[in-house]
Amino acid sequence: QVQLVESGGGLVQAGGSLRLSCAASGRTFFNYVMAWFRQAPGKEREFVAAIRWNGGSTNYADSVKGRFTISRDSAKNTVFLQMNSLKPEDTAVYYCAARLYQMTTGRTTYDYWGQGTQVTVSS
Repeated sequence: QVQLVESGGGLVQAGGSLRLSCAASGRTFFNYVMAWFRQAPGKEREFVAAIRWNGGSTNYADSVKGRFTISRDSAKNTVFLQMNSLKPEDTAVYYCAARLYQMTTGRTTYDYWGQGTQVTVSS
C-alpha cells in the first residue's frame, strides 16, 4: 500500500523560504510521477509541480516557475519542494501525490495522496 507523508510546512514571512518533504513508501516508485498540489481556503486543489522518478524531468505551474524547485532523493524515497521568494498567495495546504507513468496536472488523475502540510506566508 502506497503511503505518502508530507512534512516541512510552517509559518514564514513573505520573501522567505521553506522546504517541504514527501516520504514515499509501499512500493518501488521507479515508474511513478510524484507531484505537489496545494489548496487554499475556498479554492480548488491546484497543481504546483511534478517530477518523474525515472529520469527526473519536471513540470511547474506558471505561478511558481523560477521560485519553486521539485527534486527527489531516490536513496531515501523522498520528494522535496524547495519554495523560495514566498508570497502570501502561496498560503495553502500542500499535498504530495503519486501516479504511474504520465506526468499530468489534473488532480483527479493522481491515485495516491498524503495528508497535507500547512504553509502560511505572512505579509
